[in-house]
Amino acid sequence: MPGSDPAYRTISEVADLIGVPQHVLRFWETKFAQIQPLKRGGNRRYYRSADIELLTRINRLLHTDGYTIKGVQKLLEGVAAPVAIAPIGTGPVAASSIGAGALQAIRTRLAVALAEARAL
Repeated sequence: MPGSDPAYRTISEVADLIGVPQHVLRFWETKFAQIQPLKRGGNRRYYRSADIELLTRINRLLHTDGYTIKGVQKLLEGVAAPVAIAPIGTGPVAASSIGAGALQAIRTRLAVALAEARAL
């Protein structure tokens, strides 16, 4: 029975855990076929730990990584490869490692290239 196994969580517990309203979880069920909680009497939903991991991933992709629902659908279907995006200032070239003069030189070269492209 789902209530006796601590691996099963109700929709309200999962919503609180992930930080989204319950109606968002129900909406995501309609958009992502991979989300399939157990449904018991009265359509009560019970989520397994794998469901919770998937919902957490979807939430991160949508709200942190900036994916659209379509993009997440393609990613979960295996059509698109995930792209690792480092947070601003933590990538291979952190903002503090480039001097203001170097940034100004890059900006100037880009402006020249843009002007040349417009002249074509």
